[in-house]
Amino acid sequence: MNEKFRATLKSSETEDWLDLHVIRPFCYYCAVFFAKFDVNPNTITIWSMIIGAASAWFFAQGSFYYGGTLGLVYNLIGIFLLMWGDIFDCTDGQLARMTGKKSRLGRILDGLAGFAWFFPIYFALVYRFYMHHDLEFQWLGIENNEQNTLIATGVVFVLAAISGLWGLQGQQRLADYYIQVHLFFQKGEKGAELDNSERQKEIYEQMPKETPFYERWFQKSYIEYTKKQEDVTPEFQKLMATLREKYGSTDNIPQEVRDEVRRNSLPLMRWNGLLTFNFRESWLFLFCLLDFPVGNFLWEIIGMGILYWYVNHRHETFCKRIAAGLSK
Repeated sequence: MNEKFRATLKSSETEDWLDLHVIRPFCYYCAVFFAKFDVNPNTITIWSMIIGAASAWFFAQGSFYYGGTLGLVYNLIGIFLLMWGDIFDCTDGQLARMTGKKSRLGRILDGLAGFAWFFPIYFALVYRFYMHHDLEFQWLGIENNEQNTLIATGVVFVLAAISGLWGLQGQQRLADYYIQVHLFFQKGEKGAELDNSERQKEIYEQMPKETPFYERWFQKSYIEYTKKQEDVTPEFQKLMATLREKYGSTDNIPQEVRDEVRRNSLPLMRWNGLLTFNFRESWLFLFCLLDFPVGNFLWEIIGMGILYWYVNHRHETFCKRIAAGLSK
């Protein structure tokens, strides 16, 4: 890889194979193109939200079993739009690092992009089940009438809510946090975006009255976002508290301690990468093409839930061990 391309990456250690060797190189050239026209990275992020969310309509209509070739085409258009949105979502960060146009708002918008896609998509899949559920009813031996359809759709809506709020939102929020943790111990505070809720709250309270309402709203939402990251990583929070107490500032953390955390974190990055978009996206595409969208919710709750527990448990375990060693 050339140095210009490497400079647009957070770190090759936190990228999965597909991102590093396929998506990121392509996005680099997109970033070069947008940089020539002085396009702001936040504009690309907003476009990624719009394009990705637009795929929901096509996923709602897409079904080869019920709609034949037209249904398949709708599915393929939905897949194309969501991949396009993902490419723009990767491009915005590389463009920001390339041009130096980084901002707090950009960081917040980038974190919200995936949710802006998936929530409308999940509602679309619930609607798709309501309209087309003959296969599922046949498998379960359920009589296909209006009452059973409404009950089953209610159950699927609950699954979608759990999948979206606990699965998608919680899993990607944790994955993003662990990426920033790894970058913090690899590159230091300036090379990472490891935010904490107390600092974000201070930023919100110090915002002048003339700050646009949308920026205040985004910042307030980000406080809650970082607080939830901290709530599910108590041992890491204890480790950081121990480091601050022992060395006075995170800037003074010895290199050998940084190396130890990084050495333990690195093997987890490949598993952590599976909680991010690429792996999740591939399963969504598969279940939509198989005309079994409910399977996506079940997989995200059960399969991805087990992966989430594993990554979180392993990370918390080594943080607890390192903190105990520092306290001796």
